[in-house]
Amino acid sequence: MLFESFVEIYLNDLRPRIKCNTYLTKVYIIETKIIPYFAKKSIAEITAPDILQWQNELLKKSDGEGKPYSQTYLRTIQNQLNAILNHANKYYGLTSNPAHKTTKMGKSKAQEMLFWTKEEYEKFAESLKSKPVSYYAFEILYWCGIREGELLALSKDDFNLEKKTLTITKSFQRLKGKDYITSPKTEKSNRTIQLPQFLCDEMSDFFETHYHLNAKSRLFNFTKSYLHHEMDRGCKLSGVKRIRVHDLRHSHVAYLIEQGFSPVVIAERLGHESISITLNYAHLYPSKQLEIIEMIEKERN
Repeated sequence: MLFESFVEIYLNDLRPRIKCNTYLTKVYIIETKIIPYFAKKSIAEITAPDILQWQNELLKKSDGEGKPYSQTYLRTIQNQLNAILNHANKYYGLTSNPAHKTTKMGKSKAQEMLFWTKEEYEKFAESLKSKPVSYYAFEILYWCGIREGELLALSKDDFNLEKKTLTITKSFQRLKGKDYITSPKTEKSNRTIQLPQFLCDEMSDFFETHYHLNAKSRLFNFTKSYLHHEMDRGCKLSGVKRIRVHDLRHSHVAYLIEQGFSPVVIAERLGHESISITLNYAHLYPSKQLEIIEMIEKERN
């Protein structure tokens, strides 16, 4: 059987079992990063050297901004090929998975967690005030710590300015030129976030300016690439170091840690599926070793 024919079987098997946005992401990765190389190969004849050459091809490629694929994205692509071959091995009689004989490309976690201090963010935000729609979008990202997809799916009725809350129930994706509104990344991503008064005032101004929007319309009718472009522009204008748009979520966590909030509280606000995810930020917490020793000595005496 040709690889591309088995992929159809694989996707049909998985589609009823996974969320729509997960399925769409899988399809995009398979069609753009895997099928072009393996499509016409017999799945039973794919070898470890074939996979090695495929890895080398991907290592040469770059994203839309001319930068090499990130280590975490390369690992995501690798894991998707492994999943297809594992499925063939487990359910359809493929003798073995040749990917198991190769070294995985990429890394499961980014080497460095970048973030801005509050002062760096405010300097960046000031440079965007001449373009209000961008300014308001980044205000929500920084002060609420929500994901890009969650921001781009927001509508007016997600805000309750009287109660000072923002409710997250959906996410936006653009795949193969089509826009999709799906459920959030995980079950715990469905959450209600308390808003500071100044952000409520800013959103009230935004709603008044965009009076034509109905309650269900997307507030920020652009894509992730627009946010990345505006990040570039704001960093150039302000002189602040360039971080990823997603790193604004990290920046919000760093800010909350600096204010003394616990991992449990932060996990609830960020919509982390498990507190273990929040504990990935443990290195940002100040050491409490001296306080521990002082407490022990006090109790001992």
